[in-house]
Amino acid sequence: MMKIVVGGQIDKEEIASLIEKQLGEKAVVTVKGDLDATMGMKTGQYDYYVGACNTGGGGALAMALAILGKAKCATVSMPGQIRSDEEIEAEVRDGKVAFGFTAQHKDAVVPVLLNAMVKKEEGTL
Repeated sequence: MMKIVVGGQIDKEEIASLIEKQLGEKAVVTVKGDLDATMGMKTGQYDYYVGACNTGGGGALAMALAILGKAKCATVSMPGQIRSDEEIEAEVRDGKVAFGFTAQHKDAVVPVLLNAMVKKEEGTL
């Protein structure tokens, strides 16, 4: 079972609901502040971090970038630009575990991220 923590600056509860709706019993979803979420990632309490802000990389990922490092983080959407499904899958496949996006794109990027995470956990990505 995956452990996903939702951080970021906005729409945390809505994002958590999207994850719970799509993954059901395949994941435990927790909502935390950015520092607690990222520290939980660093200590292995969570498998993946997702967060939203207005830019996709600022408030959504600032703590994750500082604590986990750039090699573990990816911005999957910014204002006016959503990365392709293939690009998002590649980030998950390549070992990224913290993902930021704009809140306006949550309905588009969260399902793609979750599908990639499930595939990675099942060994098919």
